[in-house]
Amino acid sequence: MTTEQLIEKLRLLKIIPVIALDNARDILPLMETLSQNGLPVAEITFRSEAAEEAIRLLRQNQPDIFILAGTVLTAEQVVAAKNAGADAIVTPGFNPKIVQLCQDLGLPVIPGVNNPMSIEAALEMGISAVKFFPAEASGGVKMIKALLGPYGNLQIMPTGGISTQNLKDYLAIPNVVACGGSWFVDKKLIEAQNWQEIGRLVAEAVQLIHS
Repeated sequence: MTTEQLIEKLRLLKIIPVIALDNARDILPLMETLSQNGLPVAEITFRSEAAEEAIRLLRQNQPDIFILAGTVLTAEQVVAAKNAGADAIVTPGFNPKIVQLCQDLGLPVIPGVNNPMSIEAALEMGISAVKFFPAEASGGVKMIKALLGPYGNLQIMPTGGISTQNLKDYLAIPNVVACGGSWFVDKKLIEAQNWQEIGRLVAEAVQLIHS
């Protein structure tokens, strides 16, 4: 998958579920719930030990799902995510070594940035799509608009503090390709296996972006 294809995919989806789970097997009913409600995508974060297995299970059982590996911090995690079947890597910050490794492996990467310095480091390495993180804490919509003054070609995926209240404000910015969010895949709901409530929240979010 090229960066252009990745950007196109994100633009179509508009919301990316940022998923942290402790039990890898939970990914299968969770993904079914997401897909049934119009969101065939998952960013599975390496915040838990279960991430690699969850990615592998998902790739084996639902091969058409678009899978991002999130919160990737080390070279080992990049390799583990690729071997498990992730389509792309998402990092919270800008680590040139991780970006270089992904590029060497032919794996699209969306590194995290929130200031001009990290944006210029990303541009220097040929990166055109970035994660703006933590979005709300870093100045939100106003900050993104300010950064787009000098960096008008940047494609942005804001993540962190996104909710039904501000989702449309972010998506109204032409350079914002999609928003990462976890409010509709809350860890407590996953642990409780409350697929009905998750389904309701997903449907509400999907309806919001198409309204």
